[in-house]
Amino acid sequence: MNTPLRIIIADDHALFRQGLKSLLRLQANVEVVAEAERIDELAARLRETPCDLLLLDLGMERSSLTDIEKLTAQLKVIVVTASEQPEDALEAIRAGARAVVFKRFAVETLMAAIDAVAAGQVWMPPALQTHIAAGLRSTTRDSLTPREREIIRHVALGLRNNEVAKKLFISEQTVKTHLNNVFQKLGVRDRVELTLYAARVGIIGVHERS
Repeated sequence: MNTPLRIIIADDHALFRQGLKSLLRLQANVEVVAEAERIDELAARLRETPCDLLLLDLGMERSSLTDIEKLTAQLKVIVVTASEQPEDALEAIRAGARAVVFKRFAVETLMAAIDAVAAGQVWMPPALQTHIAAGLRSTTRDSLTPREREIIRHVALGLRNNEVAKKLFISEQTVKTHLNNVFQKLGVRDRVELTLYAARVGIIGVHERS
């Protein structure tokens, strides 16, 4: 039997935390091991309690965006937020969160996000994917070289430039050169948008990420 995924919930609304716990209690593959109402309280919980995944409210007593990058060095982070602004969700993903769940749809989408992140993938709300995809150029994958598609796939699956270089037996500078060409060709600004492009055209699965 697989060991349940250990989860800490950080949210300043007690009723919402209780709702998440009630939802997660029905799942055999997860276990809520701690909860926190404030960011400083969360730091103590993380020191005291081994866990695999953090469900983090984006708007506690202050914006949690400033904490995400530090937290993701310790564990995987899923942002759970009342804000449905695409810009806020994108900032969280760029800071290192592995998924963003809108609170309004948490009952319907939280387990999908948790399962995706547990499998090493990135999960984003369909509305966010649609918003970003709408801003991308209509370039088809046929306009990309085989090497560019290969590099896109590895980057979209979460590999760093040096890891892509080792996997493809090329230099890191060559990877950077290819990526610069790809960014210009597709009109994407960063790896988040590149991942969404890769999912949209079938270079990776919709929520696939290693």
